[in-house]
Amino acid sequence: MTDHAVVSHDEWLEARAELLREEKAFTRERDALGRRRRELPWERVEKEYVFEGPEGKRTLAELFDGRGQLVVYHFMFNPDDDWDEACKHCSFWADNFNPVIIHLNARDVTMVAVSRAQIDKIERYKRRMGWSFTWLSSYGSDFNYDFGVSFAADEQSSPVYNFGTLAPGRADREGVSVFVKDASGRVFRAYSTYGRGIDMLNTAYHYLDLVPGGRGEEGQSPQYWVRRHDEYDGGS
Repeated sequence: MTDHAVVSHDEWLEARAELLREEKAFTRERDALGRRRRELPWERVEKEYVFEGPEGKRTLAELFDGRGQLVVYHFMFNPDDDWDEACKHCSFWADNFNPVIIHLNARDVTMVAVSRAQIDKIERYKRRMGWSFTWLSSYGSDFNYDFGVSFAADEQSSPVYNFGTLAPGRADREGVSVFVKDASGRVFRAYSTYGRGIDMLNTAYHYLDLVPGGRGEEGQSPQYWVRRHDEYDGGS
């Protein structure tokens, strides 16, 4: 960043106005894409999924908690014994959840996280991180497999992730699914997104995209620098 162009005030305003025109065009396209996303047809969820929470078992329909729309963050946390901690990258996203949920609730939206790990492992890690959002276990359920975020060993090197565009490379991957429940109690999937599709849900990334240093990931593995929030130097 030490070898960056420096110009006069008027030149800066001219360059900024040029970029603003591009930003406005992008905003209009983003709004149009959002409308197309909301207009997607729905898929009826026929199977009954049951999850384990700290207070017992709950079905997918019960996760709506009296609201009509449900956002599920597919949190990578493998039930195998060698996983004592959830994915640090998903944890980076989860640090954004608590503050927004009250606002989502006001717009008829419930948000939860779901992982394959057992509920006791989830609860221990959740306490460590200081989170209060609802986080449930799908242990023993087909939920993660049916919604494209968990994979058998023989699938992990094949393009079966992100609607057949990527090989998952591991047993669990990240994603978000949106569900809707109608007045009769029927549940539908309205949307799912995976991989880079969840970037929009990470507030820290949007701030980093504003500063000259950006995300600092060019030529590196994505999020190579990310730690759990209690693992940075000087962390809480």
